[in-house]
Amino acid sequence: MSEYAGDYVAPSNLLKDKIILVTGAGDGIGKVAAKTFAAHGATLILLGRTTPKLEMVYDEIEAAGGPQPAIFPMDLSEARIENFENLAEAIEQEFGRLDGLLHNASLLGQRTPLANYHFAIWQQVMQVNVNAAFGLTKTLLPLLEKSEAGSVVFTSSSVGLKGRAYWGAYSVSKFATEGLMQVLADELEGVSNVRVNSLNPGATRTAMRATAYPAENPKSVAAPEEIMPTYLYLMGDDSRSQSGKHFSAQKR
Repeated sequence: MSEYAGDYVAPSNLLKDKIILVTGAGDGIGKVAAKTFAAHGATLILLGRTTPKLEMVYDEIEAAGGPQPAIFPMDLSEARIENFENLAEAIEQEFGRLDGLLHNASLLGQRTPLANYHFAIWQQVMQVNVNAAFGLTKTLLPLLEKSEAGSVVFTSSSVGLKGRAYWGAYSVSKFATEGLMQVLADELEGVSNVRVNSLNPGATRTAMRATAYPAENPKSVAAPEEIMPTYLYLMGDDSRSQSGKHFSAQKR
């Protein structure tokens, strides 16, 4: 069952003094989420594989008067635990804690029957969508524990709740994402200030969506800016009591 917080109206200072890391921050929903969090007072750690894109987001945040962000380039498809540990060490030295972690980066992979799916692409999708998300969360959890109310948000999908033909590794990875969220939330319940939820953005105007639905009119689906209320809700203190839940950013 999905929760809905798309009608949430965030106060302008909702995320003041919070340190939030966003993966896949150079483009699409990640870029808009980072800029939106910064506009509500957060200091952003921008993680992505393309440095020029991250620098552009950095510049846009600064130009808008947001707190000075940090950039941490990382290709999650090749990342190992040592890379995550280096990131955690850098965050500890610079900020001393982490208040929010948005797992936004995902790979679509192939849209083809499983019988035709390339094993190497399957492994790459699982690496970015599941293994890297686990590695980052595990490594950053001690920093999230130092927050008064840490929030971890995993990006889910409707095909992670009900499998659909030809969605292959992406669909399976999102089922795994839901499992990862539920297991971690259950482990932390009652013993930690860190809450863990998943969020399905729904049909959104992104490059990934255009690849998955090449014939679709982009203007027929929501722009990333339109789905930000739920992202803000889950990162802000108004969601402190919510954990182990699946949220939908759009009404179906």
